[in-house]
Amino acid sequence: MRIMNILTAIKDHITVQEATDFVQTPECGGVAVFVGTVRNQTRGKKVHRLFFECYTPMALLEMEKIAQYTRETMGIHKIAILHVSGEKLPGDTVVVIAAAAPHRGAAFTACQYAIDTLKETVPIWKKEYFEDGEVWVAAHP
Repeated sequence: MRIMNILTAIKDHITVQEATDFVQTPECGGVAVFVGTVRNQTRGKKVHRLFFECYTPMALLEMEKIAQYTRETMGIHKIAILHVSGEKLPGDTVVVIAAAAPHRGAAFTACQYAIDTLKETVPIWKKEYFEDGEVWVAAHP
């Protein structure tokens, strides 16, 4: 969803380019990007694939709150928060956050705040598939 200077989305496929294209603006000299991908192991077990599921209306609302907070308190001019849904393989991109600010410090801070808060508040769950079974886990601690 696009709100002025905020892009949030949950979809089957996301790219770093989509996020960075959205946040590029001449008044910002600092663009920071966080990219999360599927690891090939968890707790010493080989991961074959992940499946992400979410309650999309609430997830988008929470992502918009995170984005708005960075704009109101951290001096972020533009921010994109993208997350996938569905099945993903090791190496696939599952979350991208890009933030643009006049200076790099605010952009870095906003990316860290956004990913940490997303993991705590956004209703996204993942199912990990291993050789010996699978398990549902929250995408947050």
